[in-house]
Amino acid sequence: MAGETYQGACHCGAVSFSVDLDLAGALKCNCSICTKLGAVWAFAPKSNFALKSGAAQQGDYQFGKKSLHHRFCTSCGIESYAEGMAPDGTATVGINLRCLEGVEVEKLTPRPFDGRSK
Repeated sequence: MAGETYQGACHCGAVSFSVDLDLAGALKCNCSICTKLGAVWAFAPKSNFALKSGAAQQGDYQFGKKSLHHRFCTSCGIESYAEGMAPDGTATVGINLRCLEGVEVEKLTPRPFDGRSK
């Protein structure tokens, strides 16, 4: 499925981006960080992602297998995206759908993902 281009940002707007994304692939992970964040995710190749502002204002958090870089704004603390590798080795971004303009997460039907067991 073809994606649509969305604009996103952290709470204070310091970290902003655009991404071409297909919301049909939305998922809700039950791992410890996703549960605490309340995030709903969709993934895209990193080539579909453009950071517009805030490169110097981001923190990087890793845990567990350290396969994902959880990017968060050092001013407001919001994690708007994460970076990692898809199973096929493609550089990938996970987008916290709650950080996208015009997306009503409550109207999506994200599939469950058992990150707790991974």
